[in-house]
Amino acid sequence: MRLGNVIVPNASYGEIIEAVVMPALEEIYQDRLASTGKTGADAWLGFGSIHLVWELGKRIGTPDSLIYWAAKNKIPVCIPGITDGSIGAQLFMFRQKHRDFHIDTLADEQVMSDLTWDVGASNALMVGGGISKHHVIWWNQYRGGLDSAVYVTTAPEHDGSLSGARLKEAISWGKMRPEAPHVCVEGDASLLLPLLGADLFSQPIE
Repeated sequence: MRLGNVIVPNASYGEIIEAVVMPALEEIYQDRLASTGKTGADAWLGFGSIHLVWELGKRIGTPDSLIYWAAKNKIPVCIPGITDGSIGAQLFMFRQKHRDFHIDTLADEQVMSDLTWDVGASNALMVGGGISKHHVIWWNQYRGGLDSAVYVTTAPEHDGSLSGARLKEAISWGKMRPEAPHVCVEGDASLLLPLLGADLFSQPIE
């Protein structure tokens, strides 16, 4: 099957996701109730997609996984559209069994707010558009805008979509500082990211 422009074998999607995620959610559920000592929705206050990623990452236990390292180093990975797609379907089905199970999406917003106000400079590498891009630029308007940004996209500007909007438009909203260096790179991220990474990791560490 196709995910974006990546071909994924059927054996790596669908049923295997349910086989892996459902037992992990059961562990997370039991651990959360035990650690908070609470029941019902109160047990899940403060447990957002960021915390779900950490809990899943701890249970994956393999260093070739991005969320393994996110969990190990407590790097926040916010998923504003957590209910969309295969993982969202697993969360929904799990809740049919445990009606008190919740994902506190506003807990993610608190983390985003804290990050926005606590940093000295805010710089963004945005790959693709949609909700993730908007989440980044939206929160940065509260601090006067991004200090720099790189946007990689294949979306056309003329269709009026958020994904197609260039960073100069973010300036008009106060989401990018007028003087901030920024560039929009039009191209396929699966080709461009390896090139960007190769250049980045070839630079000497200062």
